[in-house]
Amino acid sequence: MNEALIANQLVKTYDQVHALAGVSLRVDQGETVAIMGPSGSGKSTLLHCLSGILKPDGGQVTLGNDDITAMPDAARSRLRRSRFGFVFQDGQLVAELTAAENVAFPLLLTGWPRGKALAEANQWLERLGLADMGKRKPGEMSGGQAQRVAIARALVHQPAVVFADEPTGALDQATGHEVMQILTTVAKMSNTSLIVVTHDTKVASWCGRLVEIRDALIHADSAMSQAGA
Repeated sequence: MNEALIANQLVKTYDQVHALAGVSLRVDQGETVAIMGPSGSGKSTLLHCLSGILKPDGGQVTLGNDDITAMPDAARSRLRRSRFGFVFQDGQLVAELTAAENVAFPLLLTGWPRGKALAEANQWLERLGLADMGKRKPGEMSGGQAQRVAIARALVHQPAVVFADEPTGALDQATGHEVMQILTTVAKMSNTSLIVVTHDTKVASWCGRLVEIRDALIHADSAMSQAGA
């Protein structure tokens, strides 16, 4: 089944100012999409509406056969835990937990036994080159290592879509390059859709498609000539 994520005529207003003014977008399963635009253009609001964090004032978001916008808050929360993954600029790892516990967290929330969840988490850490980091806490890792832990956490429960909000914003250029290579490669291997909000054209170049937002509307939507260029 193709779990396409589809937004239809999304409207979101803050204090009578449109953050989204009728935005429609389709992301097919396995697609990698970068969303770019100037500050205040609506790109982060679009990500939050697509992921069910925000409820739009108008329009509809669906994932496969499920209408996200029609769900009550509790159902949207369950959907985010089970079918979406998130990578943020600062990783947002839980400082008190080890790397393995951070990665296992989404599995534990959906009822996995602790031992099984930690075993799965350690497999993901090994896959991302962090086999010896499982017992370290976020404060004992570099920024790039912590962001790879965040990627493992986002993908461990095999979500339909991963949302990445400025995933390299806190990293130097070389580390950011490495993180985007890992994120896009693993998402493609898992047939997971990836939606990246970024202001950096080099980050966007890792995706197969670029959506540009200006003044709360989609200004351009085009295929990227060479991902990772």
